[in-house]
Amino acid sequence: MSIAERKERQRAERYELILAAARELAETEGWEAVTTRRLADLISYSQPVLYSHFRGKADIMAAVATRGFEELATRLKIEAANVTGAPDILRNVCAAYLDFACSRPVVYEAMFVLPTKIKFASEETPPALRAAFDALVAALGPDRKEPVFLAEVLWSALHGMAVLMQSERIPATGAEVRLDILVQKFRSDSQAVNS
Repeated sequence: MSIAERKERQRAERYELILAAARELAETEGWEAVTTRRLADLISYSQPVLYSHFRGKADIMAAVATRGFEELATRLKIEAANVTGAPDILRNVCAAYLDFACSRPVVYEAMFVLPTKIKFASEETPPALRAAFDALVAALGPDRKEPVFLAEVLWSALHGMAVLMQSERIPATGAEVRLDILVQKFRSDSQAVNS
């Protein structure tokens, strides 16, 4: 391995170390505790080293969010591939979305709750975010009227459910019933459009 390759590998490892430390700190103390000074102390590097990778906390959160979009897109695609039949695909994809939000609350918060410079629904939308959204569109099935808008409404409903459960404004009990109601409403829409 050349010196340049080794340096690039070390740089990539530091990048991953910074992201992991940021997630862990946010999980234990919240995103407000994540600062470049705290991260530098945690990973035993100077702040200038962190700044050689990220301009600041907002960039770190955006990188965590982008990784979250990649993971979410993968989960949604796996769920869609694991079942046959449109109703099952829709329910499984919606369940996977909610499971991701509940199992990765700090990452979900960086993705969808905290302000970042990540562009949604634009030419600048990161490919991972676009892939996650496309998985929602695909789960709705073919021949849907206004599929993008319909997916945005589905996403909004899922996001609302996730945030309300995380903040304990609605109880975790009943989550399956709420999910069944949501999926049934989108199935009913499909039957009405296709008839």
